[in-house]
Amino acid sequence: MLTALIMAGGSGQRFWPLSTEEKPKQLLKLFSNKSMIRETVDRILPIIPTERIFVATNIKQVEGLREELPFLPKENIIIEPEMKDTAACIGYSALIIEKKFPNSEMVVLASDHLIQKEQVFRDTLMRAVNEVSQNEEKIITLGIEPNQPHTGYGYIEVNKKEIMEEKEIYPVKAFHEKPNFERAEFFLEEGNYYWNSGMFIWKTHTIIDNIKKYMPEHGEIMDSLKLIVNSEELKSKEKNIKIKEEFGKFEKISIDYGVMEKSDKIEVIPVDIGWNDIGSFPSLEEVFKKNKNGTVIKDARCIEIDSEKNIIIGNEKKVIATVGVRNLIIVDTEEGLLICNKNDAQHIKKVVQELVK
Repeated sequence: MLTALIMAGGSGQRFWPLSTEEKPKQLLKLFSNKSMIRETVDRILPIIPTERIFVATNIKQVEGLREELPFLPKENIIIEPEMKDTAACIGYSALIIEKKFPNSEMVVLASDHLIQKEQVFRDTLMRAVNEVSQNEEKIITLGIEPNQPHTGYGYIEVNKKEIMEEKEIYPVKAFHEKPNFERAEFFLEEGNYYWNSGMFIWKTHTIIDNIKKYMPEHGEIMDSLKLIVNSEELKSKEKNIKIKEEFGKFEKISIDYGVMEKSDKIEVIPVDIGWNDIGSFPSLEEVFKKNKNGTVIKDARCIEIDSEKNIIIGNEKKVIATVGVRNLIIVDTEEGLLICNKNDAQHIKKVVQELVK
């Protein structure tokens, strides 16, 4: 039985002021008249019914998600008491899913990625599900076939000899952090490295067992959480208090660092699905067409004079004029105005940190 967990607890700080804590990136309508979280759910509805789709988020975003996904069962929106990274999110969610759908297969997805080849994506998921149902120890991840030396993604390495044999699924040799440009060029030239998409397929009990094996402290907390989640005696309010208390004990660790880099049961399926994680404003240049000046303009009335290679986002009510500027990100919303050099896009989150002081 196939289930899905969509992780939607991020605050989208790199997309301020377009994205805010109350309306993060996954609730934005960047590519269609649907929000990114709605696109993510719609993408898997042909293979997973609504009662088996779960969304993990934080308390501040629950209301917005319920408005976007009114057809999801209320209990399928899993509230993380604190932001403790993906290992805690996935482990806690797996306990809930395993209780409701024992021995199920579980697909883990981000809520705010772009996937343009949706049928290829679904076909690949079903191939991965078939693999883990036949061998329950396996963990499958999707590796994106790189088309450029990208420095914004982590990489998955497989054995080069196995690539020459042209298999469809490869055992993972190593995970690599985001590289510098020279190393990214090397990865591309070698041909046995794939972008780490952060999408996983496993049996629910398998990931629970792996967390306990490779992250014993997390495992102890999960044992306590399981007792609370499965309790028939505790009332709802008391249960939530105890869950919050135990959840707060988790160390902030990603599932990649906690499990993926340690397990020898991980395999990767290379895919070309028109994927982009839309991790920052510059990533929009990989998706949207540029005008004759090399500028990406979205939802804005714009006049460019001696300006090029900018990213401009606004609204139809106001003209944005640029004179003699290059390589800028300009975002004008009711929340605020951002003017940033594209090379400094990774520092936009510092603005958000200043705003909450």
